Amino acid sequence: MLYPEIEPYAHGMLDVGDGHEIYWETCGNPGGKPALVVHGGPGSGCSANVRRFFDPARYRIVLADQRGCGRSTPYAGAPVADLSANTTDHLVADFERLRTHLGIEKWLLFGGSWGSVLSLTYALRHTGRVSEIVLMGLATDRYVEIEMLIRGLGAYFPDGFARFRDGVPESERDGDLSAAYHRLLMDPDPAVHHRAADGWCAWEDAMLPGVPPSDVFEEPAYRLCFARLVTHYFSNRAFLPDGEILREAGKLAGIPAVLAQGVLDTSNLVGTPWLLHHAWPGSELVMLDDVGHTVSAASMQDVLIGATDRFALRG
Repeated sequence: MLYPEIEPYAHGMLDVGDGHEIYWETCGNPGGKPALVVHGGPGSGCSANVRRFFDPARYRIVLADQRGCGRSTPYAGAPVADLSANTTDHLVADFERLRTHLGIEKWLLFGGSWGSVLSLTYALRHTGRVSEIVLMGLATDRYVEIEMLIRGLGAYFPDGFARFRDGVPESERDGDLSAAYHRLLMDPDPAVHHRAADGWCAWEDAMLPGVPPSDVFEEPAYRLCFARLVTHYFSNRAFLPDGEILREAGKLAGIPAVLAQGVLDTSNLVGTPWLLHHAWPGSELVMLDDVGHTVSAASMQDVLIGATDRFALRG
C-alpha cells in the first residue's frame, strides 16, 4: 500500500552548465536515508506519486527532473529546442552534481524503464555512491531492446504500427524510425512537429496493452517534449556502447538490489530481466505474473514498497 501523499520540504533549481538548470526537491525526513528517484521516459519528468513508495519517516526522498523535461529548463517542448547538451553522460554528471549540492554521501537509486538504464549507468560509474538499487520495468542499453520498442512490436500491434510507420515519409519507413521521427519533431514548423509528436505518443500507448492511455499525453507541449527526448536517445542508442551495462553488471556485486518485472511487460521478449539478474551477483529478481509495464498494479507496488521498507533498515 502506498504511503500517504506528502509535499517537499525543500526544492530548487540547480545550474548544471550548458545553459541548463534542473529542478530538484526533497521530501520526507531531512535526516533520513537518502534515495534518488530516477524517472523514466526519457523525458517524462518526476511524478509526485513516486514519493509515496518511501516511508517518509525514514527516507530523505530526492526527486529531480532530468534535462529538458518537467520543471527543468530549457524545456524540450518549446517550439524550438537544442538537445546537443542532453546525453547520458550529461544526465549522470547532473546526478553527481546534485548529490554534492545536497551534501549526500550515498543514496539508494529507485528507477524504472529508462530510469533503469540511467540508474545502472550511474551505479557503474559511481559505485561507491550507491547504497542500494530498486528497479522495475527493466531495461539496459542494448540496441535490441530499443529496436523491439520501435519496430519489433509491430507484429504484435499491426494496426497501431501501420499508423506509426505511415507517420514518416515513405522513403524513410524502412529505415530508422526513431531518427525519422526525431527529424520531424525538431522541425520548427508547429504543424510538422506536433503531428509527429501525436504519432509517436500514439505508438507509445499502443505498446501498452491493458494500460489506459496516459493522461499526460493530452498536453501538446508535454507530447512534444517527451517524443523529442525519447527519439533523441533512441536514435543515438542511449549514447552508450551496445550491451555495456550487461557486460559490466558484475561490478555491482555487493550493492543490494531488487529487480521487479511484470511478466506481461514487452521487455521480456528480449530477455532483459533474466540477463540482468544473472549478470549481477546478489541481485534479487521478482517476476509478477499479472503485471505489464506499469507501477500502478497493487502487486508491483507491494514489491517496490517492500524493498524500500527493507532497505530503510540498513541505515
